[in-house]
Amino acid sequence: LLLVAMSLAGCHSAPEPKVWNGSGGASPVQNRGEALANFALSLRGTRYRYGGATRDGFDCSGLVFYAHRQFGLAVPRTSRDQAEQAKDVKPRKLKRGDLVFFKIGSHRVNHVGIYIGERRFVHAPGAGKPVTINSLDDEFYSETFTSAGRFWEQSPH
Repeated sequence: LLLVAMSLAGCHSAPEPKVWNGSGGASPVQNRGEALANFALSLRGTRYRYGGATRDGFDCSGLVFYAHRQFGLAVPRTSRDQAEQAKDVKPRKLKRGDLVFFKIGSHRVNHVGIYIGERRFVHAPGAGKPVTINSLDDEFYSETFTSAGRFWEQSPH
């Protein structure tokens, strides 16, 4: 019962997504990255669905595709293509809304998440696991992390 209560609390504690409107105290580019990270947080608890790119369910790259589309940003559909086409970001320069890429049991990128700050990221981890938050410092993810990239600095399409 405690686990159920904790999981429900986690699903409902996501902050309301900020909508990027091109104005505000910070630069529009910074606001767009913040908005993207907050929107990704609002999707926590959504079920995993292989090939999914809607609120009915997401796979990892579908989550990234869907979130970016909400802000008028075109990104490729697969994690490999996302990694190849994103603007490279040095891991120490990660900003909220950036993408983090992993090679899990592969020589090629096959997993992606959206960075939310404090070395944490939102992602759709796999079958039977809803959209959740993990840390880049978790042993599994630190060993499989390969690169980072950014799409949110491009102009909306």
